[in-house]
Amino acid sequence: MSALTRDSLIAVVGAGAMGSGIAQVAAVAGHRVRLLDNRPDVAARAVAAIRAQLAKMAEKGRLTAADAAAAGMRLLPAHEIADLADAGLVIEAIVEDLQEKQALFADLEGIVGRDCILGTNTSSISVTAIGAALRHPERLAGLHFFNPAPLMALVEVVSGLATDRAVAETLFDTAAAWGKTPVHARSTPGFIVNRVARPYYAEALRLAQEGAADCATIDAVMREAGGFRMGPFELMDMIGLDVNFAVTSSVWRGFFHDQRFQPSLLQQDLVDAGRLGRKSGRGFHDYREGAAPPAPNSEPAQPAPAKITLFGGSTATYALAGRLAAAGVAFERRAAGDGRVAEADGAALYVTDGRSATRRAAESGNADTVLIDLALDYATAGRIAVAAAEQCRPAALAAAVGLLQAAGMAVSRFGDVPGLAVMRTVAMLANEAADAVNQGVCSAAAADSALCLGVNYPRGPLAWADAIGLPAVREVLANLGAAYGEDRYRISPLLHQKVFAARNFHD
Repeated sequence: MSALTRDSLIAVVGAGAMGSGIAQVAAVAGHRVRLLDNRPDVAARAVAAIRAQLAKMAEKGRLTAADAAAAGMRLLPAHEIADLADAGLVIEAIVEDLQEKQALFADLEGIVGRDCILGTNTSSISVTAIGAALRHPERLAGLHFFNPAPLMALVEVVSGLATDRAVAETLFDTAAAWGKTPVHARSTPGFIVNRVARPYYAEALRLAQEGAADCATIDAVMREAGGFRMGPFELMDMIGLDVNFAVTSSVWRGFFHDQRFQPSLLQQDLVDAGRLGRKSGRGFHDYREGAAPPAPNSEPAQPAPAKITLFGGSTATYALAGRLAAAGVAFERRAAGDGRVAEADGAALYVTDGRSATRRAAESGNADTVLIDLALDYATAGRIAVAAAEQCRPAALAAAVGLLQAAGMAVSRFGDVPGLAVMRTVAMLANEAADAVNQGVCSAAAADSALCLGVNYPRGPLAWADAIGLPAVREVLANLGAAYGEDRYRISPLLHQKVFAARNFHD
């Protein structure tokens, strides 16, 4: 089936931020739209606000004045559910409550035509469960927009157990016709984004709970080394800790308390205390008037080491060579040895492989071991996280820090935790995406597209794993599992399979 034609009436139930945004998208795409809310006058006020927003878009040149006016005229408030009888598609954007959604769709079934498609914008409730109360669940599918709907490109088209494939394809094509980037997903807890993104928060929370670094430092490393637009703690503060904790808890319950999705006691304490992030003035960071902005911890300046040797031809080695040369710092080059990236006055620097620096030093016999974190691009990273073995001499650590600072990077020292910050997070994101693909939730391309468009990741997790090398990612996960002794770090069967086949996710 193709996209719904422009003469199809689109109905949106729920005139909050999401429902209003979806209504605006449909109206701009050329459809007549009816917006319904069960609160008096809310739909009418939302329509007026959307028309004002369209006028602002015209003033900024994002729409012509004529197109903005026409879109506004196509959008009208509905006064009762009977006003939606002629709709070709009804999109529900009401409270996240299963019984409420089931009741609404049951009422709609008695009003709309047999060919009307029913869409739910739920972000976490099972589409299968919502449809179980309907006489014709085959015409229900998830149509999950991201906030703000007019700006965010991603739409997850979610099929429940009973969803007709033709209905899902029509919604997919319709979302594309509306200028969105749709991806197909199967109805499992969290769908794609809210499932695969959990490790971005979970690993940061574990690092903070273990005292590896403070929240501001972890945020800075994830931004300046990992290339993420926002660090995990500032992102949770923006979302709202209560909302983020509720989604995590919902996914955890949905997967029968799988350790991989286990909520954090640290986050629960803040929620219980009413520190919900920006909206309450305090969360992981302090947003109250007069509060100092969060600042990461950086190592004090150290002199450039007298002797620097770079090893092998890894991306980290090439980047350090380019940065040191640009800064006029002398160094030597040698062939690869035991995997070290560099030496500086006795310190041996390695990219983390998921072992702690202390364990790696013990197993290699080199006490002066310093680990560096993964970076999206070592050539441009503004900051890097490091960890030193407990056996490491202070002078050796100072030399390692001096080398990295001479290359133009701020250095944040972490406690000696396995996998540091960016590496363990990316490995876990890739592992979760691989499991979603392996379980038929989505394709590899859809997983990467969803995380880039839905939560603005700098690279899709599976593409990132391909770039790191799947054997290296598997090694990081295996070492994390050995360090913690938890099923949380179990390796996806699909990742194992790709490593054994010597293939990448996107081959």
